[in-house]
Amino acid sequence: MSLTLALPADDGGQPLHRRLYLALREAVLDGRLGEGAALPSSRSLAAQLGVARNTVLAAYDQLAAEGFTEARQGSATRVAARQPLLGRADSGPSIPPPPPETKVAAWSATPPMLMVRDPTRPFAPGVPDLAAFPHAEWRRVLGRLWRRPPVELMCGIDPLGHPPLRRAIAEHVGRTRAVRCDADRIMVVGGSQQALDLVARVLVEPGEPVLVEDPCYGGLSGVLRAAGAKALAVPVDESGFDPDLAERLCPQARLACVTPSHQFPTGATMPLARRLALIDWAARKGGWIIEDDYDSDFHHGGQQAASLQGLDRWGRTLYLGTFSKSMFPGLRLGWLVVPHALLPAFVAARRVADMAPAGLTQAAMAAFMIEGHFGAHLRRMRGLYGRRRTQLLDAAARILGPSLPVAAGEAGLHAILRLPEGCDENAAARAAQAHGLAPAPLGFHRVTKGPPGLILGYGNLAGWSIEDALERLLTAIKPLISDD
Repeated sequence: MSLTLALPADDGGQPLHRRLYLALREAVLDGRLGEGAALPSSRSLAAQLGVARNTVLAAYDQLAAEGFTEARQGSATRVAARQPLLGRADSGPSIPPPPPETKVAAWSATPPMLMVRDPTRPFAPGVPDLAAFPHAEWRRVLGRLWRRPPVELMCGIDPLGHPPLRRAIAEHVGRTRAVRCDADRIMVVGGSQQALDLVARVLVEPGEPVLVEDPCYGGLSGVLRAAGAKALAVPVDESGFDPDLAERLCPQARLACVTPSHQFPTGATMPLARRLALIDWAARKGGWIIEDDYDSDFHHGGQQAASLQGLDRWGRTLYLGTFSKSMFPGLRLGWLVVPHALLPAFVAARRVADMAPAGLTQAAMAAFMIEGHFGAHLRRMRGLYGRRRTQLLDAAARILGPSLPVAAGEAGLHAILRLPEGCDENAAARAAQAHGLAPAPLGFHRVTKGPPGLILGYGNLAGWSIEDALERLLTAIKPLISDD
């Protein structure tokens, strides 16, 4: 028979007989060599391909060993009979979509995370200044651990996390954010997204309404949808989340997810009266508060409000934070302060999920904090980001003008550009990307439709000046702005 084969490209590690076996196997799987079809003789195929006969024999032996072919005395090697028949991937019946109201359907309907974090592009939200990171200090800490890693970290780790890191986190958030906790209540997680996923696993019942800020962190809605919960949007105002409005909108809700110190993405700060009202709501309802304190390490002006968790005498608040902005996003480390009553449930859920982040990474972060590198780094970056925020607001007023106002909260690494009503923010984000920038559309973080805008991250400018980046942004979006 005549068989045309294309050997897979050599990846530097595949012997020739293995590549030939893979090509023949693919011909069987996609139907080019059907059931009962005779394979070419080893001599003829070797001559056709210009390889040694032993190469072909080794490939044929592998096919026979896995049941793809069968050889009979005095007859050619043939493709074996199979039940069910293997056919081309596109020749069989199509796989139906998952039925509604199933976990598969919920996951399938969950929108992907917005990934605009190209560190080479200005205005990417959530990206710190990677060039200003203390690489030398971090490299020394990592090198010391990798050269002689502690045996206990090579064997396993407590699902709550590496004890020295938990103690360092407890000291840090107690001193800087007035969080009320000890190391025994700290759970080290793989970033704030995993913290939210654990909260959903433990606290959210299918069909349960959950109060969320509108707009809010885009990753939250996907977690809640996958858990079968109903995200109930509470519009935020200049004072952030309004507990009284939330209770009027959904009296039966028992879980609220908030960013009180620096509302994401608007930048609003929840005043004391609302914080106390939210704590009172949780106590009355027997409910829970998720406080996401995602970027409060970088406060730029005025008196910073302490954590909501530190005000909660009832123990109804779960406090989460992350190193993604204070260190770098790829570190994938954060923490969750768990109330005593919930610790057994969270530990059990953690064991089912992934046990804990990599022990050596946790140990490196602990040493970085204990030796003072983390505190020194925060002080340097706080000054840098504060100056950059001021420069951005001043330059935006000059370059973009009053028709494209830019505002930023007193903390964090991003500002909001308000677009004219009717402007397509997604098209604006795509146009900016085509001009080498990476702002995010504000609508991605909305639960309900709202005024258009762009989120401008000012953490990492990758060597650009703020003025040049704003000039290029204006050039990108100007054709999309209607003249009124």
